[in-house]
Amino acid sequence: MIDIKLLRQSPQIFIEALEKRNANTELVDKIIELDKEWRKLTTELNNLKAERNSLSKLVAKAKAEKNEELAREIIEKSKKIGEKIKEIETVQQDIESKMKDIALNIPNIPHESVPVGSDETENIEIRRWGEPRKFDFEPKAHWDLGPDLGLMDFERAAKLSGSRFTVMYGYLAKLERALIQFMLDVHTKENGYTEVWVPHLVKRETMTWTGQLPKFEEEAYNIKKDDLFLIPTAEVPLAALHAGETLNEKELPKKYTAYTPCYRREAGSYGKDVRGVIRQHQFDKVELVWITTPERSFDDLEKLTQDAEKILQLLELPYRVVSLCTGDLGFAAAKTYDIEVWLPSYNAYKEISSCSNDTDFQARRANIRYRGKDNKLHYVHTLNGSGLAIGRTLVAIMENYQNPDGSITIPRVLVPYMGVERIP
Repeated sequence: MIDIKLLRQSPQIFIEALEKRNANTELVDKIIELDKEWRKLTTELNNLKAERNSLSKLVAKAKAEKNEELAREIIEKSKKIGEKIKEIETVQQDIESKMKDIALNIPNIPHESVPVGSDETENIEIRRWGEPRKFDFEPKAHWDLGPDLGLMDFERAAKLSGSRFTVMYGYLAKLERALIQFMLDVHTKENGYTEVWVPHLVKRETMTWTGQLPKFEEEAYNIKKDDLFLIPTAEVPLAALHAGETLNEKELPKKYTAYTPCYRREAGSYGKDVRGVIRQHQFDKVELVWITTPERSFDDLEKLTQDAEKILQLLELPYRVVSLCTGDLGFAAAKTYDIEVWLPSYNAYKEISSCSNDTDFQARRANIRYRGKDNKLHYVHTLNGSGLAIGRTLVAIMENYQNPDGSITIPRVLVPYMGVERIP
């Protein structure tokens, strides 16, 4: 959530930030109008409370002088003021609720280092690693290669669940599992993360704390009877682990990783990446989350991004890193790097991880603070990134490591997990 206090002091900061994001600035105007009304009522409320305090003293004086009739008149007047105070407080609470509802729909402020642009065409490439393979045969797309091997089944998945689901058999199913274990091993043993097992169903509050609601409710799977949501990413439970808590600065940063299935309706995205497993309603992911301090959070974002890149380097998959422009930033993000892996079927780089610094946006919603060296309370900064999306990594291996006979070579680092060097 945005800082309401900062918005009161410097509304232009938010107006300019929303303009850079191509977002509606009317929300800021509405909050400012409501805030003016709230301040006006606060002045009236303070005056009424001061008057009531004065009347209390007059009542005491009248009683001391044994003027009961005057005391009753003053008490009656004080009661009416008390009723007026309750009315104003009720109106104020309603205004505060409206302000909060509006604030929940305002995205984070982009960091000054984020390139200004209208959409993904204006993202800036930061670096590349590896060279795309030059095939001496016509490579297959994974949506052909998998079924040809008899290991990837879209038809039976559609029979079971509808479109955008996949069934995998044998070595491809094992490859999915091997990638999960491999990524968790690297992140916990080499990158210093603590592995966490989290619920896949979370409360409405948890989704709101992490910025999923109310913005993306139509894309979420909701169990209406219990009002629980299937997680769209492990970021949701990981970033909310310390909701309502006050941490000690010595504990920070906290680095968490978790493997979970993820569930997204992908509302409004039909027609994009409909073939294969690039955009599915259910997919596996290993997530990385940092809880850190404002002073170091942007340096930590660089480290988190490098941790995600390391997986692709170990798998020897070519990729590039791009800095998202203001118009392409996610709702909660102040800065984001997308890591894009090379996919021969697209003859292009495709996103496999988004690494973001959400600054104090989620922390304000979830009330996660820490006590600093100054003994004062501050909001933490939260960072997140895929480390990596399992399905897309599997696809990248299938397409980049395929052979002329239709088999797939297993990357060297995965051989101990797979027990074979080639599929089939």
